[in-house]
Amino acid sequence: MSAAGPLPAGGDRPDPGPVRPSGLLDVLRVASVVLDTEGRITLWSPQAEELFGYGAREALGQYAARIMVHEEHLDLVVKLFADVMRTGQSWAGAFPIRRKDGGTRLVEFRNMRLLDDRGDVYALGLAVDQSTVRRLERDVALSTRIVAQSPIGLAVLDSGLRYVSVNPALERMNGIPAERHLGRTVREVVPLLVVDAIEEAAREVLETGRPAVDLFTTGRTPADPDEDHAWSVSLYRLENALGTVLGVALSLVDVTEQYRANAEAESARRRLAVIADATARIGTTLDLDRTAGELAEVAVPELADAAAVDLLDAVVRGRRSTLGPAEPAVMRPLALRSVDPADVVAAADPPGRVTRYAPDRLITECVRTGLPVMVPQVRDEDLVRIARSPEAAALLVRAGVHSYLAVPLIARGEVLGALDLKRTRTTIPFGEDDLLLARELASRAAVQIDNARWYQTARDTALTLQRSLLPSHPPVTGGLEVASRYQPAGATSEVGGDWFDVIPLDDDRTALVVGDVMGSGIPAAATMGRLRTATHTLASLGLDPAVLLDHLDRITGGLDQAIATCVYAVHDPRERRCTLANAGHLPPVRVRSGHPPELLELPTGVPLGVGGVAFSTTAVALEPGDRLVFYTDGLVETRRDPLDERLDRLLDLLDRPGDSLEEVCDLLLRTLHEPDNADDVALLIARATTPGD
Repeated sequence: MSAAGPLPAGGDRPDPGPVRPSGLLDVLRVASVVLDTEGRITLWSPQAEELFGYGAREALGQYAARIMVHEEHLDLVVKLFADVMRTGQSWAGAFPIRRKDGGTRLVEFRNMRLLDDRGDVYALGLAVDQSTVRRLERDVALSTRIVAQSPIGLAVLDSGLRYVSVNPALERMNGIPAERHLGRTVREVVPLLVVDAIEEAAREVLETGRPAVDLFTTGRTPADPDEDHAWSVSLYRLENALGTVLGVALSLVDVTEQYRANAEAESARRRLAVIADATARIGTTLDLDRTAGELAEVAVPELADAAAVDLLDAVVRGRRSTLGPAEPAVMRPLALRSVDPADVVAAADPPGRVTRYAPDRLITECVRTGLPVMVPQVRDEDLVRIARSPEAAALLVRAGVHSYLAVPLIARGEVLGALDLKRTRTTIPFGEDDLLLARELASRAAVQIDNARWYQTARDTALTLQRSLLPSHPPVTGGLEVASRYQPAGATSEVGGDWFDVIPLDDDRTALVVGDVMGSGIPAAATMGRLRTATHTLASLGLDPAVLLDHLDRITGGLDQAIATCVYAVHDPRERRCTLANAGHLPPVRVRSGHPPELLELPTGVPLGVGGVAFSTTAVALEPGDRLVFYTDGLVETRRDPLDERLDRLLDLLDRPGDSLEEVCDLLLRTLHEPDNADDVALLIARATTPGD
């Protein structure tokens, strides 16, 4: 580690005055002995008394060689003494000395000639126990090598927090030679480093002596001025053997890779959190405006400072739309959110009003091509393609719009519109991670928006379906005891397309079906009736559940944009098992004696009518007394509560082994289905019985 240079001048010079001594000599316990020309002891220090065992009164006036040296070394010592006294050449070496108690000890000697003011000659001997010297040498050598070769940046700061020494690793980290550190503070050496917390911690370490470990700081250094780095900093107070505070030892470990990995992980975690939030919040109803508003609310402020959702007017009306290169887009703005609403809202196209978007606008390009449009740094020439008018562009400038992103809303291969995003307060421009998140949000939201627009189209002409279209109470089969309920939506909502069925099959097997046709009114009821009929026909063929759903999917695809979720199960009492397949529906619950109720882990699949994705069959054990609970989303989904919490509540209610199936049905509907719920509920509970019961 490089040593400090001359003391700084001026105000940096320490105040004159007494300074506490170093404790190093106390550690060494250096013994001092002065001899006259004849070799008699004239001065004897307390350390000599400790080293040799003789008190001063015993030693003074004695021939040193006789009481300090073993007989076998006497001639050598006398010769060395004579050489020192005759030539004045100092001598250093180590040889064993004799102690008063008869023991021997290896001692390191330094001998030199002295002259007093009268010209008389004396010999000064300095003696230290060699084991103490070797221990200190090893400690110093070890410290020196560790400091010099350590990959960790090391430095010593004085009580004014100025560099006293730095090691080569710190020179490399900072990109500054050691001599340019000395006498300067950390802030002066690397001004682009965040050092306020480090300096405050260093002062506290000086005052209290308590180490500060793993402090975090970031910034840039001359070694890499174009990239941010991160360091873990630890501080320790340095004291000598007497407790005198010498300064602060500072160690730095470059944790940039870990910092960047953590930043990437945090970014990924944030994306997952936003996506999870979007999954819970977007599509809580089949109201088109509300679904668009939910998308905008999720996007602000997690992704952007302003968000707008615009759909093609033809899409809202239930028609497909294609745009030519020079053709304007007839759009219907549905939702707008902003953290600073004044100027951004004033510059936006008003929600609810059909508007023609010029062919050269970026949002028009987005819906025409079906590709994202990102402008990381918005320039003046970009604003005229973002804003609807020069006046709106001026408002965006005043709002501080500096980055822009538009992503298409695509569902089932059709461009529905676009999600328009702007950044004003957030200083970081849109990047690839933001684009990835925006596309994921748009993809998920587009499906919900598409569902909502089809529902809205159907709702305009729908009539309330009569209960006569609903299935009658399911029969009791040889292998199952079954109870069911249908609960319509609230009085202000139309009847939906939820259904259930219990279909007896050959060999005492039973098919159990619960489904939910998207939408309401006559279209949903008609689709539900067709799917029930098709399911009965296909079930009689004894098809595997996944194969049956595949046939239903193709049938649904031809039913005028029909979409439905469905769970189809076949119970075989002889094999005591149930085979199930799922088409985008919530998982059934299995209740077994001695076990907590559980959601069956089935491949979710896609809803019927989507097409292009194969279904899977899963087999689960179903012993006599076990129950399967099938339900539609109206039982567990609400606008206020997370779905996971509602499913947990369902499992808690099913953990009541003494209730009959009819009592369980009533309990679930009474507890979970709220009177104002805008969705209906189909509920089917089956208990396996012993054959012959």
